[in-house]
Amino acid sequence: MLKVTMSRKNRVPLGDRVAKAAEEAPASRHFVSATDVLIGIGWLDPGAVGPWQRGQVDCMEEVVRVDLPRILEAMQLFQSWAIKRGLIASPTAYVDRTPQRRTLHFSRSGDPKIEASFRTHWMPPELSEAKRERLAEKASRGPELVVVQPLNREWTCHRCGGTGDLLMMEPPGPACLRCIGLDDLEFLPAGDALLTRRVKANSTRYAVVVRFSRTRRRYERQGLLVEPRALADAR
Repeated sequence: MLKVTMSRKNRVPLGDRVAKAAEEAPASRHFVSATDVLIGIGWLDPGAVGPWQRGQVDCMEEVVRVDLPRILEAMQLFQSWAIKRGLIASPTAYVDRTPQRRTLHFSRSGDPKIEASFRTHWMPPELSEAKRERLAEKASRGPELVVVQPLNREWTCHRCGGTGDLLMMEPPGPACLRCIGLDDLEFLPAGDALLTRRVKANSTRYAVVVRFSRTRRRYERQGLLVEPRALADAR
């Protein structure tokens, strides 16, 4: 078997890799982030983002495949690329996918300058200020909460030892809605898209309900848990 060794002369410069990754970020989101870049250059496995968002990983640095000096070099190149193209910096809050909405950390040190560089989204200048503010507010809300309708009803809450029809997965194991503080929400089944949009917009707290499909081998949305007040008002 022919083994090809890439020399330093043949390696693509990091700046070019960063630029390519940034340019290939989904245009529909109207921003590009440090996470987009790290995934795009192959240093961050997309599958590692979920555990980090759920608080199962202390900081993103732990799951990036290179050391911190190399990461910071990439971030400096990313910032230079964004400024050169006239993109506008938008500081964004990152919170985890738990009801507590704890702040997510990017670096082991927690250095404010490092954290700020990771939390900055870069937006195109043609967007209106109002649109940029809406995008920043939406991004800062964090990922949707997800609760599961378990196929196996013989499960036990790792906090209280109880059980129920719905659970949320936490690092130590499944937790019941009472323990995670969502037991006051009401279930709205999927099916009425207009009603779902109305209720979701007016419910300050909500969670997506999913159930695993054995035939399709994936989790499928069943509906939402929403505040009873928001559901009553929408109806």
